[in-house]
Amino acid sequence: MSLFTYKQRNNINLVIIVALGGLIAYSLLGIFSSILGTLVLYTILRPVYLYLVQDHHLNKRFAAILLLFTSIVLIVLPFYGLSNMVITKIHELQGDQIYYKNLFYKIQHLVPVGGDAERLISEGLRKAGTWATELFPSLISGAFNIVLGLLLMYFLLYFMLVEHERFEAAMLKYAPFREQNALRFAEEMKNTTFANVVGQGLICLVQGSLVSLSFFVLGFSDPFFWGVITTFICFVPVLGPPIIFVPAAIMQIANGNEFGGYAMLIFGFVVIINIDNVLRFLIAKRVGNIHPIITVIGVVIGIPLFGILGLVFGPLLLSYFILVVKIYETSALASDRMERIKTISETQEL
Repeated sequence: MSLFTYKQRNNINLVIIVALGGLIAYSLLGIFSSILGTLVLYTILRPVYLYLVQDHHLNKRFAAILLLFTSIVLIVLPFYGLSNMVITKIHELQGDQIYYKNLFYKIQHLVPVGGDAERLISEGLRKAGTWATELFPSLISGAFNIVLGLLLMYFLLYFMLVEHERFEAAMLKYAPFREQNALRFAEEMKNTTFANVVGQGLICLVQGSLVSLSFFVLGFSDPFFWGVITTFICFVPVLGPPIIFVPAAIMQIANGNEFGGYAMLIFGFVVIINIDNVLRFLIAKRVGNIHPIITVIGVVIGIPLFGILGLVFGPLLLSYFILVVKIYETSALASDRMERIKTISETQEL
């Protein structure tokens, strides 16, 4: 005969489940970015997978493998290749101290600065280079962790696609919402993911391309490199592009290329910054939009957690959190309304 009642046994089982779940979650902190990346890729690839399987009757496993391979070629390899290019370029710039000393003396003729400005700028450049080197993942320095994270991500993603019916049924069953709220959460999560990853990614790519093209036309050095840097930085709305093209324009003016410098400033503030608003309006009509405040705060949260991927994952996490809060508010209001109806019915019966 058991020492515990049925309710006590259920409570004990619940405590054990919560404790083990917390332990498992703590153990998975190191691969949290891989798990989040799996969910993001699943959300993006799912419509294409269903189109290939249901409309074109491709084999499920073949369609999943095809999409995984395509995502590696189009997303993973270019990203890490560009990351290593950025790290290499940063080391080159850090090593060319004579260039920066000459440039600083030229800028002094344009903008009067104090005696400690050179030391502060040099220290700032050194710290910015160190921070950027740590921010971007390197295939050379972290090959094992990168490969392990990618293997785990694509292992999970493969089975999530192939068995998407079971996966989604399980998510619906164990979601802490009513079914209609769970479906609403899934739909808004999809829209949020597409708006932040696809929509914001497209905006950043266009702005980075415009910076690269303008640098090339005006004769600035390393237009492709600075276009890539702008593409990453543009995930921070409004602040992103000027961080690149304003210093570049000032350097050109200091070097005597006044036409190129002023042309870059005009083109940057008139076209590059405003193209963000135009594209954001067009994208918002199709997949929704992420408020700039959420994006900026999300970036601040995400970069310490995920590195450069925090530019995407940070705003996503914050958006998911706000979405869960909205669902909770809806459920709480519905429960409160049902409770009031029940109370009124009981009062009328009395």
